[in-house]
Amino acid sequence: MSTSPLRSAMIPVTRQMRAYFAPVNRITETPTIFDPAASGVFALDAPPAPWLDLGWIEGFERYYDTPTDVVRSGANALPSVQFRGPIEARVEFDFREWGKLQMALAGGSEHMNVLATSPSATPAPSGGTPIPAAAVLAGSTASELVFGIDVVSAFVVGNLIAVDVDYQQQIGYVGSGISAAYVSSAAMVNNDLNYVRRVTFNVGRVVEVTATSVILAQPLLAGAPATGASAQVVAAFVDREGGSFFQEWSALFVAEPESGGRVCFYYPRLSPNPGAGTGGVTLKSGAGWKPPKSGGAAKTSGTSNTQGNGTRSSSQKFLREDFEEIARPLSSLGLHASFIALPFTDTNDGQTVLCYRSYFPAAMAAVY
Repeated sequence: MSTSPLRSAMIPVTRQMRAYFAPVNRITETPTIFDPAASGVFALDAPPAPWLDLGWIEGFERYYDTPTDVVRSGANALPSVQFRGPIEARVEFDFREWGKLQMALAGGSEHMNVLATSPSATPAPSGGTPIPAAAVLAGSTASELVFGIDVVSAFVVGNLIAVDVDYQQQIGYVGSGISAAYVSSAAMVNNDLNYVRRVTFNVGRVVEVTATSVILAQPLLAGAPATGASAQVVAAFVDREGGSFFQEWSALFVAEPESGGRVCFYYPRLSPNPGAGTGGVTLKSGAGWKPPKSGGAAKTSGTSNTQGNGTRSSSQKFLREDFEEIARPLSSLGLHASFIALPFTDTNDGQTVLCYRSYFPAAMAAVY
């Protein structure tokens, strides 16, 4: 018996997976198309527009939960025809980086910009009454916002700013460029003039202030501001557990080729679906640090309090430590994201699909 050597060029090897997302037109449910013939071998640091680079991810897992069954016939009830049941697919992973879009995708519902407020403002968990918005003037671009001499002093280098139109009792999806929320009635948002800027993805970082304008570090996602747009300073980002709105995005996951070819997973429509399991934020320690036991080198006193019975019981441990005696490794907070794939009809043959897997063979790799 003879054996053939492994053909390394046919073995995709990767160290990391990278995530890219692009908006879905929520009104028409039209996704952003990833055409492997036109864009498959793009530079990972420069994805084709309108794809947005969300950085490296960890723990990437795909689930294909579509059942298959058979039609049986004949005296012996032998299988004669195979068919698929209700199609379903899911994706889970952890974002390594935090940003507005990463938080929105991990949370799943409306993602809020906490607009800067005055000290006397009435407080609210997603931001109280904000400082009035500054009108964006004609001549502004996606990277430079013109305010005029008397107004530009309200902004300083380093400010995050949200740029969008006033809420004027419009019903439906709101947010320039990307649908950020769905408003079913003006009363739902208390006729808040600033509501669209509270949820918009049209956010930028100020890196320079001129005599009449501000320069942004990156162009606004929606391009040049719409007529009538205004800007407000953003103090922080907030997502919420709950709400009735669901994010929906096109997604592309690329396995960086260490050797061999590139593998891409394209989901035309993904919607966050955390489900009933654990999710959200996880605390990760690079060196696997664990709290020292009582009586160890660090002076630690601990008590435990266990509530409930069985496998679902919870436990809390309270530790008091002399911090000068403990050298903890650096820790990071990861964002866990879970999605369900929504159906898409392929225009080439009318088939309903959830995901496309593309393989770009290495140079001179065997075909099979």
